[in-house]
Amino acid sequence: MKPSCAALAVSALLAAAIPALAAPVSAASAASAAAAAEAKAVVSELVACGTRHSLSSWTDPKRGIGCGRDVAVKRFGEVATKSGGRLKVIVDKYETSGPRTGNAKVPMENVYAVLEGTDPLRKQTAFIVSGHLDSRASDVMDAKSDAPGADDDGSGVAASILSAEALASRPAGFRATLVFAAVAGEEQGLLGARRLKEWLGQQGYQVGGMITDDIVGATNGAKDRRPRVFSEGGPDGVDSPGREMARRLEELVGRERVRLVFRRDRFGRGGDHLPFVEAGLPAVRFTEPLEVYDHQHQDVREEKGIQYGDLIRFMDFPFLAEVAALNQAILAELAAAPAPPKSAVLGGAVTPAAKIAIDAETDPERKGFEILQRETTETRWKVLRTVDQPGQVVLDDTSTDNEFFAVRSVGKDGHKSLAVPCVPAPARPAGSAPAKPPGR
Repeated sequence: MKPSCAALAVSALLAAAIPALAAPVSAASAASAAAAAEAKAVVSELVACGTRHSLSSWTDPKRGIGCGRDVAVKRFGEVATKSGGRLKVIVDKYETSGPRTGNAKVPMENVYAVLEGTDPLRKQTAFIVSGHLDSRASDVMDAKSDAPGADDDGSGVAASILSAEALASRPAGFRATLVFAAVAGEEQGLLGARRLKEWLGQQGYQVGGMITDDIVGATNGAKDRRPRVFSEGGPDGVDSPGREMARRLEELVGRERVRLVFRRDRFGRGGDHLPFVEAGLPAVRFTEPLEVYDHQHQDVREEKGIQYGDLIRFMDFPFLAEVAALNQAILAELAAAPAPPKSAVLGGAVTPAAKIAIDAETDPERKGFEILQRETTETRWKVLRTVDQPGQVVLDDTSTDNEFFAVRSVGKDGHKSLAVPCVPAPARPAGSAPAKPPGR
């Protein structure tokens, strides 16, 4: 399926910041080849640490999780130098515990590279991409055996580093803040992601959107090479912010480059986006199209002619470069866009018109809003109408029963926020006066 005119227009807008996104990334292109080579170099350095189990050594420079941390710090540091110091590298040291630490407090460290937003209105909103540093063998508590972790999740760390390099190179920066992360403790119970969420709150950031890249480095012979993007659902007509984030990504790059999967995560499994999902925040998971479980959570060994273990030889680095480019597309779009509306309230039940009340903060860089519509049986939004200001919009001859509605902000430069589903007004206490529509 060809990308829509809107997707092509957005790609053109992004091209100045990320030249490789002006057309689909391919192994034949110079940009893709360079990104693939960089991804291979990063993953090779991580694999050389032997194991990166979260309970392994934090001080040995050659083996253990501390070695993996050092790789992330070095790589982000190189990007920070190229950025002229605009990218700041932070090592976040903390203690945490859980069943997979023996319920004892243990030291952990996350690595963050922060590209601060340029707009006072938006800089306290953060968009995050993260991969997890740690790896594991068959026994989740085995901190001594080799656990190369090439795909799970050296690939995600590489995608985060590549995204930092691409986006920090934009001289004009972005309105909102971007955080590129490499976290520990995923295999021990999503410990690093929970700390990342906590740290963001401590710094005063509001999470505008979060991506976890986890197992994004191989295609394993899949005919459909599109990465899968998992997103949470929601109640009747009100899909989660993560679902809206997935839709916006697909709209930007086209259905031929991503495969949306409307699940919270792979069946029976979980990843670092879940602490954000559970808090009602926009968060999605990228994962390769076809997983081979002989290569995940396995001791490195050969049995009956089958090679087990997460080895670098099974990786597809051009594919990993493409995942990083897709990350960059959605991060760049949302970090440049106005804030989503604060709310979109749907009214007009048992009348011949749907009424939508839009509430939004003042933003001089916002051009207006798009009213979105989809049939209840459809999964993708269509633009129904554009309006210049918040307030009440009346859709004549439109039933509130047959369709779902949403609203998103549009910037003067064409960048668009996540959609906010239209919901009924909360029930009023008996005897209270009806609320006035916002903006009136």
